[in-house]
Amino acid sequence: MFMRTQRLFLRPVFLEDWRGIYRGIADETIVRNLARAPWPYTEDDARQFCATAAQGEGHRFVITLPQAVGAPIIGMIGFEQLDSVGEEVGYWIGRDWQGRGYATEALHGVVEIADAIGIDTIEARHFLDNPASGCVLRKAGFADTGEITATRSLGRGDEQVLSRRYVKNLRVTAAVSERPAAA
Repeated sequence: MFMRTQRLFLRPVFLEDWRGIYRGIADETIVRNLARAPWPYTEDDARQFCATAAQGEGHRFVITLPQAVGAPIIGMIGFEQLDSVGEEVGYWIGRDWQGRGYATEALHGVVEIADAIGIDTIEARHFLDNPASGCVLRKAGFADTGEITATRSLGRGDEQVLSRRYVKNLRVTAAVSERPAAA
């Protein structure tokens, strides 16, 4: 599946993407805010990630800038089934590309994909010491549940880190917009 937003192109992960992914994520300031990426992040980690993603596990997308020379990979975004209800979304944007609204734009795009394939609920978490991610989630219409729990972080040596939970119910939004207007 592919998604074109105003400035971005979200596309599936290919085996050949490992170098671009490695260049963007092999940065401790990025990895420390992720639950499932180890630190240090190696070229082999990038190769393995691309091999797994290319097999179609979950819904993972590279975030590219199609108007830039070479359409560079600037980050990743994706969602997959949780053990609980709904899907969980995760994302990262490379350091050189942060602060430009790309994460929010990509999140809007991936929510459209989830909605199109019939996903009812998407959840996300951010570590409390990464409030910028909470801003991205709120801008994309996710609701803060107020729930704070310890979440395992491979990027922080497998320690438990406090995280805040957000939810976006896609079906409630659709049901509200389908109501007839009051006379």
